[in-house]
Amino acid sequence: MRYSLRIALLLAASWIVALSTNAKGVTVYVSPDGSDRWSGLSPTNKPDGRDGPLSSIPSALKAARELRNTQVITDVTIQVASGRYELNSALLFTPDDSGTLVTAAPGAQVNLSGGVTITGWERSRSNPEVWQADVPQVRSRFWTFQQLFADRKRLTRARFPNRGYLKTIAPLGQRSPIDFHANPADIKPDWMKSPDTRLVILEKWTDLHLPIASYDAVSGIAKLPGGPRPAWMDEADSRYWLENFPAALDEPGEWYLEKSSGTLSLMPPSGTAPGTNVIAPRLTELVRFQGNGRNHENVYAVRIRGIRFSDCDYDMPLNGLISPQAAIGAHGAVVAEYTKDCSIEDCVFENIGGYAIELGVGCRGFQFRGNRIQDTGAGGIRIGDTFNLSPNSFDANYGNQILDNELVSLGRVFPSGVGILILQSANNRIAHNHIHDLYYTGISVGWTWGYNDTPCRENLIEFNLVERIGQGVLTDMGGIYTLGPQPGTVIRNNIFRDIVSHDYGGWGLYTDEGSTGILLENNVVYGCKSAGFHQHYGKENIVRNNIFAFNRDHQLMRTRAEAHRSFSFTKNVVVFNSGDLLGSDWTGSTNGFLMSGNLYWDTRVGTNAAAYSFAGAKFPAWQASGLDRDSIIADPLLVDPVRPELGLKQGSPAFAMGFQAIDAASVGVRPRQKRDY
Repeated sequence: MRYSLRIALLLAASWIVALSTNAKGVTVYVSPDGSDRWSGLSPTNKPDGRDGPLSSIPSALKAARELRNTQVITDVTIQVASGRYELNSALLFTPDDSGTLVTAAPGAQVNLSGGVTITGWERSRSNPEVWQADVPQVRSRFWTFQQLFADRKRLTRARFPNRGYLKTIAPLGQRSPIDFHANPADIKPDWMKSPDTRLVILEKWTDLHLPIASYDAVSGIAKLPGGPRPAWMDEADSRYWLENFPAALDEPGEWYLEKSSGTLSLMPPSGTAPGTNVIAPRLTELVRFQGNGRNHENVYAVRIRGIRFSDCDYDMPLNGLISPQAAIGAHGAVVAEYTKDCSIEDCVFENIGGYAIELGVGCRGFQFRGNRIQDTGAGGIRIGDTFNLSPNSFDANYGNQILDNELVSLGRVFPSGVGILILQSANNRIAHNHIHDLYYTGISVGWTWGYNDTPCRENLIEFNLVERIGQGVLTDMGGIYTLGPQPGTVIRNNIFRDIVSHDYGGWGLYTDEGSTGILLENNVVYGCKSAGFHQHYGKENIVRNNIFAFNRDHQLMRTRAEAHRSFSFTKNVVVFNSGDLLGSDWTGSTNGFLMSGNLYWDTRVGTNAAAYSFAGAKFPAWQASGLDRDSIIADPLLVDPVRPELGLKQGSPAFAMGFQAIDAASVGVRPRQKRDY
């Protein structure tokens, strides 16, 4: 028996060697001029018309699976020629597709679209400035759409007012349905009674998108589905607008869809007849990586490179959407679940309805690098899920890398969308990204309110440029925003600037409810409306070696005094010319917070220490209480006050106190030759 076993092992080894010798890589070609009757193994059409490239990426994936079933193939490359490819359904990668690369051909411009071109335009008989097209699939309720694009630009759903907002005259009702109190003089009853009209309401840090169940023109009270509404939605003068009703179609670039008739009305931006450039999104999802969690099967090492993804819609339930925070109800155009070591590189995502990409349950080692995300309905990237899973679970999400991406013009439908949103996920690296032009938080980490244990930990947020956040639209936001215990999380060497909220809460570094065990160092924070740093409540956070410059209302804020140490604040430079130094609640003993070795400079009063107020105390009294004993009041000698990220001049007194120069030159998206991958 030992002899037979030895022979069997030798034969098996020989078979494996033979397979590896015959194993090969294969390239499958895709072209708009291709045909799914062909093999796809030739990059061009054969003269005899019998073979050539395939016509779509789904066909290429199918062909690759069939090849894998009949041959020993090490890897598959799907090379795509220039062209626009319309998807009928989301492109699906399963564990059987592991080891596949989908890439644009050298120099090719490839567009993977979830939309369809609207044709058959005719002038409206009632208004010659408006063009109309019949969309029978909408009339038959087979399909509807929430967005419209032309020439790669988002068109505006007809709204009133065209700019700015109306305001309610009382808080939203707490019961279900929700009472909405409009000023009857602001609106016409017919607008509220149109079946397609939607209300968009801004409340503090979120937005509501709701149809109107009924409206009383005398009282101005509309009944809205949903509820009971959250208690914090209590603004007496909530800002809102109405959209998608006929009378609102009054400005170039606006459109209106009447679902019952399937009539699409458009006032073209150019004033000329719409051609073949108007696209309505048909899909809410463009790509899905779908492993098998039950069987512990990952989609492994699938890579996508050099593709432009566009024209993706969002789901809107019949009763509308009320998001508690971060546009959590909006999902990704690309969704990944149960993947390992997959990647998307050098791609473009534009005209997207929700988030561009969603790395969900079971995603590990996903790399999203060198991409551009622009014009999304919600945010840019969401990582993890809301579930509080064990880090050892196969469902756990961790170890992903988001590097060298530009994210711009986000939140165009759901203003509460976040640039990069990390939920319950660990060990991610978010580095060298440029996040700008959105209406809520730049980077958000954590999804636990309070001190309960969480799998969100050891995330590294570094060398990101986050700017033009908030823009006066929402309230209570941060350039970086954290929630819950996060042992080992590090936020370093970032620039956060121009964080402007509507009301309170335009903060640079914002450690919110329960934020614990976080290191925030070597960041430059300036131009924030409310403060450069704000801790609501948390434990044992470390804030050191940062520059806080020219923030408006306050420089530093602490909301809640607790029995433990909230944070230590050491070796920071704080320079300002408006507002006060310390805002909100700085009560409690020196055990509640530690401040030491900092440099403070108010350009309005300079070296006049008596003019500085530390939460109502003069500097000597503040130091006598045990706080800031090693701190000084002195000019930090900024290289350029307009650009504090350029650092301090040689001879700055901050250096003598142990302050270390901050590397701001490496912040943001790196040139390709300097990327470390």
